[in-house]
Amino acid sequence: MAGRKPKKSIEERIVEKEELISNLQTRIKSEQNELEALYNKKKIKDLESINEYITTSGLSADEITEALESYVKLKEQRVS
Repeated sequence: MAGRKPKKSIEERIVEKEELISNLQTRIKSEQNELEALYNKKKIKDLESINEYITTSGLSADEITEALESYVKLKEQRVS
């Protein structure tokens, strides 16, 4: 059977798998970094939205905090 590739040794297959795993770990780390960056962008966007609301509402940050705390307590009471 001409053209048949010789079988790779177990050592060669081990090296290939180690390289594959290393490349996949690098890829996973890269994807995790991108995901973290996206979470940070979302967090900043959310904070900007909240800041805009505080600014346009005419309420102080303390007043907003107090209102949110009251809301959370009320919501917890409804769940209980």
